[in-house]
Amino acid sequence: MSRNSRSGSRRAAAAALAITASLFLASCAGNDDNEGGGGGESADSGSSLKIGMVNEQADPGSPTKGGTLTFSGYSPVTTLDPAKAQVSGSTGGSELSAIYDVLMRYDPIEQTFEPQLAESLEPNAESTTWTLKLRDGVTFSDGTPFDAQAVTASINRYMTNKGPQSGLWIAKVASMDTPDATTVVFNLVDPWTGIEPMLSTGPGMIVAPAAQQGDQFTPIGAGAFTLEKFAPNEEMLLASRPDYYGGAPNVDKLKMVSILGAQPTSEALKSGGIDAAYIRTLGPILDLVESDYPGFIDIPSLGYIANVNMAAGRPGADLRVRQAMAYAVDPATLDVRANDGKGLPGQVIFQDTSRWHNDVAPIGVDPAKAKELLDQAKADGYDGKISYLTMQEPSAQATALAVQAMLNAVGFDVQIENVNNVGDLVKRMYADRDYDMATAALNLTEADPSERLYTGLKTGGRNNTTGYSDAEMDQLLDELGVAISDDDKKAVLVKIQERANETLPWQVWGTGPALDVWNQNVHGLQPSIDGILLFDEVWKK
Repeated sequence: MSRNSRSGSRRAAAAALAITASLFLASCAGNDDNEGGGGGESADSGSSLKIGMVNEQADPGSPTKGGTLTFSGYSPVTTLDPAKAQVSGSTGGSELSAIYDVLMRYDPIEQTFEPQLAESLEPNAESTTWTLKLRDGVTFSDGTPFDAQAVTASINRYMTNKGPQSGLWIAKVASMDTPDATTVVFNLVDPWTGIEPMLSTGPGMIVAPAAQQGDQFTPIGAGAFTLEKFAPNEEMLLASRPDYYGGAPNVDKLKMVSILGAQPTSEALKSGGIDAAYIRTLGPILDLVESDYPGFIDIPSLGYIANVNMAAGRPGADLRVRQAMAYAVDPATLDVRANDGKGLPGQVIFQDTSRWHNDVAPIGVDPAKAKELLDQAKADGYDGKISYLTMQEPSAQATALAVQAMLNAVGFDVQIENVNNVGDLVKRMYADRDYDMATAALNLTEADPSERLYTGLKTGGRNNTTGYSDAEMDQLLDELGVAISDDDKKAVLVKIQERANETLPWQVWGTGPALDVWNQNVHGLQPSIDGILLFDEVWKK
């Protein structure tokens, strides 16, 4: 695999911005419709939510064959190409997995990775070489073999198209060998366990060799379903594959839709208009859980933050200004405004709902200290003015007004600047870099938080929109990348939290839950990484 980057055309640049937009939507989804949570420590929050299954169903007996299952995703599917999408539960990851499947699946209950289309994925003793074995009898939906050559060709295509995870992959994977038709050997630059989550998401969705013909892309995968109809931003209809390696799926059809708003989605689930959904809004989530709907709750970290532009000439370039902001804004107050105190407020990266939680204390809330730091910056010429970029959406506006009031109370002069939608917000932050402070999120996965920390914090990282640059943090991110055991990773994450408290790469206000949910007559859905659902075993009673 070539590690040389290609010069981008206009089309590639547009695709990259679209991917960035979907990544931002995936990570900041928790800020829409009062989803995000608020401030303080999670132990002090009013939330009873924990990561895991809720309202687990009794043994339903043998699967029933036939019928159509209707699933409402968080956002409409806009592309069928895994190399041009941020593959997550909130941005079409479940829908694409039905077509392509994935090499590996993350079991969020056992917190382990297990083979899906793969038969096995094993490291050497140093985790510098990983050997992937493919299952026998797997074919693409066009009948061609699902073999090692096809796997490496698809991964190379993903990297050439600069898929969202391509930068980290290229930095970590030196080469891929195919000693036989069922084996792929990944030779790494240094020890790395991040290959497992990679092969559970976009890079692990293998596209058939015949899928790309010049500029024409056809969604040909090895998943349990094939595309029957696709109306972008509206619906997608999938038909079951009788030749799927595990046998024909139980349901005949999958109907994928996206209902605008969590409350209408919840109502459609209750009325039977849909069978399953992915929801990121606290109020409906609490209601569905209390109403005994089965599902899986995920609580990604850093789901409710603000980015502060640190470019030269911006207020955030001064650490004292960022510190003053952090001391001035009480996340618990934001939680009361947005969630009636029932959210997951906090100032730390990993709250106590996360397996990566540590005992490093948050920076705390101290308006007097905020005023002192701001006065120091003003004495050196700062005028106290700052703009806060947000969307014209009720909960976002409520948050903006609360942030404005708390910052103004210590001496800032905050002006709220509105944009119409997430696309405009993304363009201002990621493309134009034209903002002072803006609503944002990272949504670090429980499976592996290192990928988004790396791309969001590393100097020059793909999604480092703030311009944050810190040599010590860069070194810590490199240490995290080569940490193998969970204990080693946790030890580095303690140092990352300590350094984040000192340098404030973001303003952290909390996080928010996500819920994969289904009706009582639905069985066999399998949660995976980052909110993705797998449908190959689903059935309706």
